Amino acid sequence: MATPRPGSNQRTGGRILIDQLALHRVRTVFCVPGESYLSALDALYDVPDIRVITCRHEAGAGFMAEAWGKLTGTPGVALVTRGPGACNAAIAVHTAFQDSSPMLLLVGQVERRARGREAFQEVDLGALFGWTAKWVGEAGDPARLPELVSRAFYTACAGRPGPVVLGLPEDMLVEACAAADADPYRVVRPHPGAADVAALRAALEQASRPLVIVGGGGWSAEAAADITAFAEANALPVACSFRTQDIVDNTRSVYCGDLAYAVDPALGRRVREADLLIVIGARLGEVTTQGYTLVEPPRSRQRLVHVYADTVELGRVFQPDVAICSGMAEFAAVARALAPVAAPRWQAWAAAARA
Repeated sequence: MATPRPGSNQRTGGRILIDQLALHRVRTVFCVPGESYLSALDALYDVPDIRVITCRHEAGAGFMAEAWGKLTGTPGVALVTRGPGACNAAIAVHTAFQDSSPMLLLVGQVERRARGREAFQEVDLGALFGWTAKWVGEAGDPARLPELVSRAFYTACAGRPGPVVLGLPEDMLVEACAAADADPYRVVRPHPGAADVAALRAALEQASRPLVIVGGGGWSAEAAADITAFAEANALPVACSFRTQDIVDNTRSVYCGDLAYAVDPALGRRVREADLLIVIGARLGEVTTQGYTLVEPPRSRQRLVHVYADTVELGRVFQPDVAICSGMAEFAAVARALAPVAAPRWQAWAAAARA
């Protein structure tokens, strides 16, 4: 295996990997050290700007990375070793997928020459994570690490945020080569168009019993404040979906409960009785819809405006009357600037929802 020549521009795969994390503005990683990625750990020792949190179990490292992504909106990064390490982190990856949390799981892997031979602790990462990650890749060439790590960050943050998994063969990490660094990733989000805004306004003006449901990933404090201001300006009752109960401050006059386990029966009835649901960021999953009974697929009884950051989700389970592909911050800012409906017919309905 090649090693860097003194005075050359060559770096080991481990050093290239960590250099990519640094240029993508990663400042904290969570890990359980393992023999399959020692070269990356050696490189981390030389990059003091990245704080390394050593955990007792890969599940802990994975959930810390998932929480980091959920709370900051930037991908949380976890490093685990092959086989058992990857399996132990799998539940955190599944959680990140269902909760739309940006996350990068880096997994040490058996040497390239041993792949496919059922080597010690070898796991097929594509088969293990294929259903619970947005993308699963493996770096077979250290020179491609800048490309693959950049793709990982773009994928984790694009559209519906979520987890990505990148396998790192042990021998690849100690191999040296010359590789050009990538540029820092940028978050690209869709925006609502003029026709989307007009359709939302028309749906509101025709409603008598509207209800807003907020949820999913991609929210910031500013986006939450904007969507709250939109709801308050239009006297719209707001419910929060499963595991996103704090998007709207529970003390605000528009907040009317959360659609989680053991939902308030009165709130459940209100969802069923609504004639317009404005769903912003939530998937309308099993828990939020109480087993798909409050909102029934494929065509809900309620008129449905569905705002989501990824076209893959729009129309996948529920057919919306108005489908708006937009990031949460982008939609919330536009909604806040929208002229409020004059003398809305649903003020008594909203007051009862809050009560």
